[in-house]
Amino acid sequence: MTQVLIINGHPDKQSFNHALAEAYKTGAAQTNASVTTLNIADLDFNPNLQFGYRKRTDWEPDLENAIGKIKAAQHIVWIFPMWWSGYPALMKGFIDRTFLPGVTFQPVEGKPLPKKLLKGKTSRIIITSDTPSWYDVLYLRRPAINQFKKGTLQFCGIDPVKVTYISPIKNSSEKFRNKWLKKVSLLGEQLK
Repeated sequence: MTQVLIINGHPDKQSFNHALAEAYKTGAAQTNASVTTLNIADLDFNPNLQFGYRKRTDWEPDLENAIGKIKAAQHIVWIFPMWWSGYPALMKGFIDRTFLPGVTFQPVEGKPLPKKLLKGKTSRIIITSDTPSWYDVLYLRRPAINQFKKGTLQFCGIDPVKVTYISPIKNSSEKFRNKWLKKVSLLGEQLK
């Protein structure tokens, strides 16, 4: 049985991102997978990595539970909006506090790249944005995708990482949103 973890990085529980998370979960429920959802907005933690890597800040119980779920999952689905070419501050704080040396990667003395501690896992990133896809690719060079896919997930060993980019969300029609809810549910059914 495949262990699937859906992590929602949108701080607003009324957002389209939450509907997308439910759609993926509904699709994945059609398979033999075990699906768990984690809404970062529901967690009680300080998002500030106060001492950087110099001194470890103890995890709050919600973060300890979250990293346990990340380690147990075989397939991790991240759903979040792209704001100012990045992801929400709360999600960034979550990653800063949980994706730590010795947890998701291990520095190796004398080597420029670490040992990847999340090998064997796959991921899907579902990003919502108001930025047209062509502009994100041609002009911005996919900053949120590159930062998160390459700079975080693949850096820690998660591969492959597939991306679904949904845009524009602002002023989108109900038909547009329903089309994407169906597509994301299908992704869940296919666990991709």
